[in-house]
Formats: sequence, C-alpha cells, structure tokens
Amino acid sequence: MHQFRKSGYSANESACVEVADLPGASAVRDTMNRSSGHLEFPSGAWAAFLRALKDDR
Repeated sequence: MHQFRKSGYSANESACVEVADLPGASAVRDTMNRSSGHLEFPSGAWAAFLRALKDDR
C-alpha cells in the first residue's frame, strides 16, 4: 500500500492532490476521489513537472 500525503502545492484547499514516493516514481491521486486510483510518474518526469510549477510562479 502506498503512503500518500497531501501535496504541499495544495496549501489549505479542500480540492487537492495527494502524493506518494515510490521506488523510482511518484504517485498522485485526487483527495476527494481516492477510490478512483492514482497515476504514477517516473521520478525524473515528476521532478521536471515540479520545476515547471516553480518556474511558472
């Protein structure tokens, strides 16, 4: 079972995402719809996505 935590990018919003660290990957799911499963991304792709978010601020 993955250990999910609320994303720091979600702040105090009720509509947010949760992330989990996996070996060589990250998993993301919708906090409000956990039963729908999650998406997994390779670590490099997830890191590039987070960099893009920071650059877009």
